[in-house]
Amino acid sequence: MKPDFLTDIAIALASEADAERAPAMRAYMRDQFEFMGVGTPQRRGVCRALLKPLRGADLLEHARALWELPQREYQYVALDMLAMHWKELNTEDIPALLELVQDKSWWDTVDALAGIIGDVLRHRHDYMDECLRHHNFWMRRIALLHQLGWRDKTDQQRLFDYSLALAHEKEFFIQKAIGWALRDYARHAPDAVRLFTLKEKERLAPLSFREANKHL
Repeated sequence: MKPDFLTDIAIALASEADAERAPAMRAYMRDQFEFMGVGTPQRRGVCRALLKPLRGADLLEHARALWELPQREYQYVALDMLAMHWKELNTEDIPALLELVQDKSWWDTVDALAGIIGDVLRHRHDYMDECLRHHNFWMRRIALLHQLGWRDKTDQQRLFDYSLALAHEKEFFIQKAIGWALRDYARHAPDAVRLFTLKEKERLAPLSFREANKHL
């Protein structure tokens, strides 16, 4: 790890911390995490220069170190860093990213990691079948969301199969993810999604069906 990296990040965030904002930010996340009160534009503005020079193996080491700190902004800095440098990661790094998925899990970090994992996979699906069967529903959400934005590179059959495999689940974040993944693909293949959701309407949760057809 780069010497003083965490100290430099802490100083940068402290320079933009607004204690009056922190309670509202914490409440928005259902009081699960501590906040310093640093907004996204401010966080990215003061940390970008510290994150830009990082390379290679340091990325995951820094991400894990940031993940261990109590305030949620540190996890957001880790996500900014990974998103900035995703091209330096490869499929062998996916297990380390999936460890982050299962730690301090909530939609804010999990959905950001889904995008990073999708980028790193480069239109492959390594580890996603295992995620689909994982006992942790956030891992299953990753399997559903990893193809977001892939458009014509989306594995349509895999998307539909994954959606049906989890369609029976009552968990809100799974039902929502099914709908979101299908809605995203519908921007590229509206007829295919329309046909699929109508055919499987009785199996899909109403929330999933509504979300999938939101813009059709």
